[in-house]
Amino acid sequence: MPQFSPVGVDALLTLVARSVRARTGRRVVAIDGADAAEPAAFAHRLADVLRADGGEAAVVSLHGFVRPASVRLEYGKTDELSYRTAWFDYAALEREVLTAVRERGEWLPALWDEATDRSPRAPIRSASENAVIVVAGPMLLGRGLHFDVTVRLQMTEKAVRRKTPADRAWSISPLFDHDNDVADTADFTVRWDHPDRPALAGAIT
Repeated sequence: MPQFSPVGVDALLTLVARSVRARTGRRVVAIDGADAAEPAAFAHRLADVLRADGGEAAVVSLHGFVRPASVRLEYGKTDELSYRTAWFDYAALEREVLTAVRERGEWLPALWDEATDRSPRAPIRSASENAVIVVAGPMLLGRGLHFDVTVRLQMTEKAVRRKTPADRAWSISPLFDHDNDVADTADFTVRWDHPDRPALAGAIT
């Protein structure tokens, strides 16, 4: 079992940003975490840190890459297997964000609107030579996605249940089933039950 050391949120952001800056060219970062962990909020804070020295950084939410309701809800609104395998369009995320930004210097901020169940018609955005795209959402690891730096906001099941709305409680088991099945390890694994008091796996340097 990894050893965890307390780390302040600002210090954690600095460590992740340092790892991102150590790489060159257009980069894509993953902030993997259940919705209860609010990975998008962390992603936006990281983007702010990366922009502080004049860099270009933007955030993409996995919830902008859901599949249409006809696909993700084919077996009902609370089907656990569908949540793991059909809810999010990871292939489109790879194609329209990760591959597109690296090969063409452009990326799509969102493919499908979960609330309206239609295309958001989001315009394609261009990226500078050293731009960073920070992708945030659940179950990003273990999908064969080609990220440059990965961060996992790890929460216990008890903490996830405490922070998940009752009508979404059905999604908790598939989240943990996925994590248990995934062999991928993150560059930064963070205990996130108490976001104001995180702890980082491994030595802090």
